[in-house]
Amino acid sequence: MTAVQFGVLGPLAVTTDAGEPVVVPGTKVRALLADLLTNRNRVVSADRLIDDLWGEEPPANPAGALQVRVSQLRKALNDAEPGARDLVESRPPGYLLRVDAVDADRFAELARCTDVDRLTEALALWRGDAYADVADAEFVRAEATRLAEQRLAVHERLAAARLARGEHDLVAADLAELVARHPLREGLRAVHLQALYAAGRQSEALDSYADLRDRLADELGLDPAPELVALHRRILEQDADLSAPPKATTTRDNLPAQLDELIGRAEALAELQALLPRQRLVTLVGPGGVGKTRLAIEAARTVPDGVRIVELAPLPARDSGIAEQVLGALDVRESPGSSLSAVDRLVAALRQRHLLLVLDNCEHVIEPVAELVARLLRDVPGLSVLATSREPLGLTGELLWDVPPLSVPGDGDLDTVRRSAAALLFAARAGAQQRGFRLDARTAPAVAQLCRRLDGLPLALELAATRVRALGVRGVVQRLDDRFRLLATQQRDVPPRQRTLTAVISWSWDLLDEADRLALARLAVFGDGCTPEAAERVCGSDLDTLARLVDRSLVVLDDSGTAPRYRLLESVAAFCLDRLTDADEVRARHAAYYTELAERADPGLRGADQQRWLAVLDAETANLRAALDNGGGLRLAVALSWYWYLRGRFTDARRALAIRDEEQEARAAPWRVGFALLQGDEIRPADVRAAVAGGSDERAAWFAANALIDHSDLTLAAELLPTTVADPWTEAAVLTSRARLAHAMGDQEALESAATRSAALFAKLGDRWGRLVATEWVGGLADMRGEHERAAALHREGLRWAEELALWPQVGSTLSWLAWLAVQTRDYAQGRELAERAYQMALEQATPSAIVFAQMSLALAARRDGKRDVAVTHLSHLVEQGRAEPCPALYLPLVLVELGYAVEQDGDPDAALALHVEAFAAAEAIASTRDTIGPLEGMASAARSPEAAARLLGAAAAARLATHSPASPTERDETDRVAERVLAVLGRERFDALVAEGTELSPSEARAQL
Repeated sequence: MTAVQFGVLGPLAVTTDAGEPVVVPGTKVRALLADLLTNRNRVVSADRLIDDLWGEEPPANPAGALQVRVSQLRKALNDAEPGARDLVESRPPGYLLRVDAVDADRFAELARCTDVDRLTEALALWRGDAYADVADAEFVRAEATRLAEQRLAVHERLAAARLARGEHDLVAADLAELVARHPLREGLRAVHLQALYAAGRQSEALDSYADLRDRLADELGLDPAPELVALHRRILEQDADLSAPPKATTTRDNLPAQLDELIGRAEALAELQALLPRQRLVTLVGPGGVGKTRLAIEAARTVPDGVRIVELAPLPARDSGIAEQVLGALDVRESPGSSLSAVDRLVAALRQRHLLLVLDNCEHVIEPVAELVARLLRDVPGLSVLATSREPLGLTGELLWDVPPLSVPGDGDLDTVRRSAAALLFAARAGAQQRGFRLDARTAPAVAQLCRRLDGLPLALELAATRVRALGVRGVVQRLDDRFRLLATQQRDVPPRQRTLTAVISWSWDLLDEADRLALARLAVFGDGCTPEAAERVCGSDLDTLARLVDRSLVVLDDSGTAPRYRLLESVAAFCLDRLTDADEVRARHAAYYTELAERADPGLRGADQQRWLAVLDAETANLRAALDNGGGLRLAVALSWYWYLRGRFTDARRALAIRDEEQEARAAPWRVGFALLQGDEIRPADVRAAVAGGSDERAAWFAANALIDHSDLTLAAELLPTTVADPWTEAAVLTSRARLAHAMGDQEALESAATRSAALFAKLGDRWGRLVATEWVGGLADMRGEHERAAALHREGLRWAEELALWPQVGSTLSWLAWLAVQTRDYAQGRELAERAYQMALEQATPSAIVFAQMSLALAARRDGKRDVAVTHLSHLVEQGRAEPCPALYLPLVLVELGYAVEQDGDPDAALALHVEAFAAAEAIASTRDTIGPLEGMASAARSPEAAARLLGAAAAARLATHSPASPTERDETDRVAERVLAVLGRERFDALVAEGTELSPSEARAQL
């Protein structure tokens, strides 16, 4: 169809496909165009047009006057785009405007989506009020009102979607003006109230509700809707579900941006969109180039529960690492202490979620994909899978959906061709290549023949369209016929449709000059596209070469990220690899380039450019994997080790570090041992010492020693931490480890020295990961000293850094800290809400330490909130787990004390006392004086002898003074309760005397009182 764009979402606008404005002269001509646009693709009678344009004062010759305006409109369109006059057709009893490029239609299509990016794109189409310059005309009023209502509805849906992503502050600000303009719109007001509350502006949310209630009563005599009344009540009750989720707990769709319109798939798309909510496994099958991927992506856009697309094409044939690929797409990281397999971690990450997983290009890894999907569908009830493949997965319950080629015209009649999806796609792509191309009576027969010859395959049509500018459509048909005759004799065993696609790619290949062919073939070695720099270094391709290949649709330019990337479609890449004559040399250059890139990135990951380098390496995941196989070896593995740690990809690291290379062995050994320890392997101390001693890299030595802390081997960790380092980053990292050890031992002086120095060094270096880790222990020191507000402020800052770097395990850990602090300051509702978020994230990320921390806070909040059954469930599980660990669990004393209090409250003081005694022994086992305080206070609570209880309280108070560990408000509640009970029995004088005696006792001596 002729390339003219029409805009009605604002003043009436007409532009060419190149963006040039089209001048439509005269008020009546513009009114005529507006009238035809409101009734686009439908015949409007001449009588109605006359009435709409002139009303009660028609001209002397109404029909003639209308004909003049129609002619003027046709001329204006044709002057801008030759052939565009045909858009305005004479059809009895009037006229029809045939058009498929109206901004209102694009808006309606985008408005059906649920993701933030698409809804934002929809609103960006608006330039003002709809039909702004003819809005007073009666014939556009209903259409303009309808569009305005749709616009407001999209604003509401976009705001709700952004709230779900945690953008409460921005949503509250963005909606303020809209609410002021539409103060009685209850849906808009409801989203604004939620945003205000989630942003911590509860009083403003309540004021806004009061304003709406008063306006409704005064202006309409109505009360707010029941939904708004219920929302108001939830705000008053401070419902935890209204609080803003952290960014990491929201589902993050990764669907690519739509670069052009999906043509010819409206019916297929509607059918798929109706199927997806009802079917848990749908597989789109069809030959290469038929459009399976594009159809799957567009169908997934409307799924409300969240979507993750997993691209499997970069994986080698029969690769078994499907679960790791899915985990990467989900942004799920490995964490220290987790020994779960990739499949088990994936099940844990998905078990509580509702999600559509799109697995694209399954055919070369069909068996491992089928095995994984069967497990996921069995164990994850909220999961649905949409797969694309050239063959079925072969699973029970699988619904196969054959993706048909686009419909082709039966003959060359213009109306028949215009109804063909294949012809419309070809015409759109050809028009983008050659501005003068028109689908008209002259070109329709050749286009029809071409579409039939190419079997309606979208990729084949798009490749053929790139040659129209040079050959014309008849020339394209003639050249393709020659190519098909050749392939028909050479590839009789290939399915016809696959032969069609091969023919088009082969023809496009033959039309390239030798240099462009060589560049294209070499580009096929890249795992998932490449940057211009990589193309130049590996393939010898300059930007001009890449631009020519993009123009011919053989290479796809993806400009949606921070840097442009060039990709080959799967079918083109497979064709090119078969024609790569210098494969070994190109793969060697590929490995060398990505090894150098990783070695450049490694120091950058430890400074102010950390976030940028993380993004660079994230984008090159598939190429780095290929480079390891192509000769990068152990040198590349060592260079990537810190990146793999930051991204929680311990299994990838261990697999790569298992490569043997004598030259690199000493550098690799500490990393290899460190990752093994992080995954819970038992390594002999002598082997750890040998690995650390044999290397010269202080950072690797620190990494192995630090991993011992996660392995709970604190003594060996302290022994192996480097003592003298020349590198400021390594000094800061070592200090964070010493801060962790000091925190575990309750040594506040050492903790303060190490944590503050480490935080200062990392701040100077600009390393946000380092600042996050150091701040955690500065916050831990503040918590020890009873400075809870300062501790919370430090951890909130750490939460921001963790979210910016997408370090989701650390996000969960930091949420647990904030939950702990809320409990310590008696804010049990907030503590429970934060702990629930942290627990959910810890489960998704399969982070053992974060799960423990979150469960502790959940249990503490539940017991103090009167939910002892919930508390006992969590605490009993933690106690059982802590007792089973090979090394003394650092958390065991605390959870034993908490369980003891819960058991006592349930009426069994003897069992409670036994738990407190066990907690004291556990604290002594980890040599932590500070951790003996809680058990002493617990013993005082459960002791049957009031004299012993008083002495125990005195000993605990003395230990708090000695260790500079003041009781938190919630801890004071426990000791005040015990003191009040004992005081009532002993009297003030006797109580004070016994407490004084207790202050003279060491913790061990006090324990001996029982």
